[in-house]
Amino acid sequence: MNDYVIAIDQGTTSSRAIVFDTDFRNLATGQQEFQQHFPDSGWVEHEPEDIWNTTVLTMRAAMDKAGASARDIAAIGITNQRETTLIWDRVTGKPIHRAIVWQDRRTTPLCDLLKADGVEPTFSAKTGLLLDPYFAGTKIAWLLDNVPGARARATAGKLAFGTVDCFLLWRLTGGKVHVTDASNASRTLLYNIRDNAWDQELLEILNVPDSLLPEVKDCADNFGETAPELFGSAIPIRGVAGDQQAALIGQACFERGTIKSTYGTGCFAVLNTGDELVHSQNRLVSTIAYRLRGKTTYALEGSIFVAGAAIQWLRDGLQTLDSATQSGPMAAAADPNQQVYLVPAFVGLGAPHWDANARGAIFGLTRGTGRNEIARAALESVCYQTLDLLEAMQADFAGSSDAALRVDGGMVASDWTMQRLADILDRPVHRPQVLETTALGAAWLAGMRAGVWPDERGFAATWKLDRCFEPTIDSDTRRRLITGWRDAVRRTLS
Repeated sequence: MNDYVIAIDQGTTSSRAIVFDTDFRNLATGQQEFQQHFPDSGWVEHEPEDIWNTTVLTMRAAMDKAGASARDIAAIGITNQRETTLIWDRVTGKPIHRAIVWQDRRTTPLCDLLKADGVEPTFSAKTGLLLDPYFAGTKIAWLLDNVPGARARATAGKLAFGTVDCFLLWRLTGGKVHVTDASNASRTLLYNIRDNAWDQELLEILNVPDSLLPEVKDCADNFGETAPELFGSAIPIRGVAGDQQAALIGQACFERGTIKSTYGTGCFAVLNTGDELVHSQNRLVSTIAYRLRGKTTYALEGSIFVAGAAIQWLRDGLQTLDSATQSGPMAAAADPNQQVYLVPAFVGLGAPHWDANARGAIFGLTRGTGRNEIARAALESVCYQTLDLLEAMQADFAGSSDAALRVDGGMVASDWTMQRLADILDRPVHRPQVLETTALGAAWLAGMRAGVWPDERGFAATWKLDRCFEPTIDSDTRRRLITGWRDAVRRTLS
């Protein structure tokens, strides 16, 4: 019986694989961190072989823990860190350079040049995105211009581009499949999200040969099968979505106006706008939420580059805590009479500011400030940034509301952080029983396509609440805290 679905969740700091049963339960998980590379200021890279090897090892580990063979797996779903860019040789499969990570800011000068040329409105109208180093298109251009011989090889059709999902599909299928899905394609600055096609004008502006590009499929589709030697026999791959779109799906936000926010390395709030492509007036991005059965559902998205990464910085950089789980108790023990603000613009500020040149700062320090106050400031920074996103969404989309925010990701296990989030947002925060919603969304895409999991309506009926956090602070306190945050942000903008 092919009772199981396995999700590959290839993230920024680790790769995971989770085996789910037909009741959507997590039977077993394999997870492995990999090294981050910072070759220059604002540059972030991953070794492609680390991405590949950890993906295979965690899949094998999860299957072993679940006691499942390849023949027990109905389908694989893949979700991935988006915008991270790879180019590889079509014959050898060998990447021409390390992967350039979504956090990387090296293409800021190119983005500034393109803005000066007046082409940002063209990109925004067609892709829903802004000209920012965050997205994949300028990363592709950088690789072609800076890796010796790359442009000539690309023009000759010898190279392939892909986001991480596409790279994994190529490797998993033994080089037989060069495909991505609509959600990942929509993050490249090259894909026309209204026409659902690669856009020739944008390719010409960035000087990217179309021979580099993969085929684009629905999020639930036939993405081929794994090479038999990897796991003992071939396993169908039937679902792919970028991590934030997968989390939206995993949170069962299928209805127009529903919203989720994921707290991992960064924070990403995504609002389902249905079949309406909303062009933001508040520097959010429009994107494809998912494409199923040929029908496109759109979303507004706000991206915060640093959320959990701020706690990681406290642990690894400042060494003020031993593990991320200490941050909540430390914040609770902080002096309530000190109001310290951390603006974590380590790699610039994302939405709604989009300032690639901003850098992090701490405000409100006194001789009495210690580890606890810094920990509280780091956690609160995530709450304030979420507020900035949600207020922009409400201004852009008439279908948005003050309804509860569905949350997921590693940080939401902290009760202190979620209560503070509800207080700052002045709205309920709903934490689901299943926190691994990104992996669950990828698994649902694959399981639904394979015919072993229900459709959208049936899946949404299975969503269960773990805890609702209601606002508790008074309006004057809330207003004072937010005013201090906005002053701190203003001081960091370049």
